Amino acid sequence: MALRTASAVWEGDLKGGKGSMKLGSGAYEGAYSFASRFENGTGTNPEELIGAAHAGCYSMALSHLLASKGFTPKRVATTAEVKLEKVGDGFKITNINLKMEADVPKIDEKTFMETAEAAKKGCPVSQALASTDITLQAKLLSAAR
Repeated sequence: MALRTASAVWEGDLKGGKGSMKLGSGAYEGAYSFASRFENGTGTNPEELIGAAHAGCYSMALSHLLASKGFTPKRVATTAEVKLEKVGDGFKITNINLKMEADVPKIDEKTFMETAEAAKKGCPVSQALASTDITLQAKLLSAAR
């Protein structure tokens, strides 16, 4: 398996400093700051990138599990809401809520929900973030016909 990389540079103190993050593939490079992380400033932040990674990983894991059961999805769309909170003297990602909806022909609701939960547990990013509370809201757009 390939080794994936990303890098970050931070200059200055926490509130007045600035930084940049870059994916090793070159697909993304952008700025981040105190304001983009803890307020509503311009730029990205580590939590947003974790959310993107988790949403992408989960969508692929679910698609794979569904197809392995004979239900090839037309579309799986996932949003990850990553909650960063002050805990004690520092900050912690306390919850990631995956909101997913999928168009999966010919599947029943029970099989869909069981598979969605299995994908949440089996996704490599979910496993890496196992110390975080991960919740799932799953919606089936097409029922068995």
